[in-house]
Amino acid sequence: MTSASPAPSAGPGGVAKTPSPPGRPHSAPPTAGPPGSRARVRRGLLRALPVSPAVILLALFLAGPIGYCAYIAFTDLQLTGQAESSFVGLDNFREAFGDERFLNAVWLTLVFTFLSSIIGQNTLGLALATLMQRASEPVRTLTGAIVVTAWVLPEVVAGFLLYAFFRREGTLNAVLDFLHLPSQNWLFTLPILAVSFANVWRGTAFSMLVYSAALNEIPKEITEAAEVDGAGGWRRMWHITLPMIRRSIGTNLMLNTLQTLSVFGLIWVMTRGGPGNDSQTLPLFMYEQAFQKSMIGYGTAVALLLLLVGSLFSVVYMRLLRTEV
Repeated sequence: MTSASPAPSAGPGGVAKTPSPPGRPHSAPPTAGPPGSRARVRRGLLRALPVSPAVILLALFLAGPIGYCAYIAFTDLQLTGQAESSFVGLDNFREAFGDERFLNAVWLTLVFTFLSSIIGQNTLGLALATLMQRASEPVRTLTGAIVVTAWVLPEVVAGFLLYAFFRREGTLNAVLDFLHLPSQNWLFTLPILAVSFANVWRGTAFSMLVYSAALNEIPKEITEAAEVDGAGGWRRMWHITLPMIRRSIGTNLMLNTLQTLSVFGLIWVMTRGGPGNDSQTLPLFMYEQAFQKSMIGYGTAVALLLLLVGSLFSVVYMRLLRTEV
C-alpha cells in the first residue's frame, strides 16, 4: 500500500506552499558580521602603525621641503631687494633653457658624470676588485687601506689635496719636471679633466667594495671549469664574470651616478667652476644663481632640473635592473 504524500498547505491568501523535501532543513537567514573589506582595512592599518612615525618624519622633513622648493621654482623670490615674491609660472625654466651658461653647465655635468662615474669609478673599481681577488693578503690589505682612506676623507679635504696635486707649483708638475717632461697649469688648461680625476680618486673605493662583494659570490666551480675548458682571463671576464654580477653593476652605476651629479665641494675647492665657466657643473651654477646673485627662484628651478636629470638616470638604471640575466 503506497503512502500518500503530504498535501501542500495553503498559505495566506489561499496560495499553496510546497513543503520542503524530507531531510533538507530550511535555509537559515544570513548572520550579520563585519564585511571583509572592513577587516582588510583594519589589518592594513594595524600593519602600517609601526612605520607611521617614519612616514610622518619623511613627510615633514623630506616631502615638505621638496614641495616648498617646487613652489619657489615658479616664483621670482630673491634674497635681497624684494618685499614679496610673485608667481611667474614657467618663466624661470624658459630663462634657464635660453641661458648659454646653463646649457654649458648641463653639458659639463654630463661630461663630469660620464668620465668620473660611469667610466672612471666603475671601471677602476671593477679592475681593483678583480686584481685583489688574486693578490696576496698583504697586498689586498694595503691596497684596500689606501683606496678606502681616499673615500672616507671629507670632500673639502680631498679637494685641497687634489688642488695641491694639480696646481702650477704642485706635485704633478714637480714629477713631470723631474722626468724632463712638459708641465702646465692643469687647473687652467684642463679643469674638467682635473676635477673628474679627483672624483675618480676619491670615489673609486665604493665601487671596489661593491664589486669585491659581488665577485666573492661567484661559485669557484664555474671559473675553475672555464679554466679547464681553456677560457682565458678576458673570455672568463666577458662571458662569466660580467653576466653574473650584472645586477651589482647596475646598482653601482645608479648610486655612483646620483652621487656624482650632486658633487659640489670638490669642484668648488679646486676650481670654483673656473677658469671662466669651464668647470661649472649644475650644482655650482645653481649655487651661483641662488646665493651669489640672490635669485632664489631661478636657482631653485635649476635645482629641480638637476633633480629631473637624476630621475632620468634612475629610471634607466631601474629598467636595466628589472631585466633578469
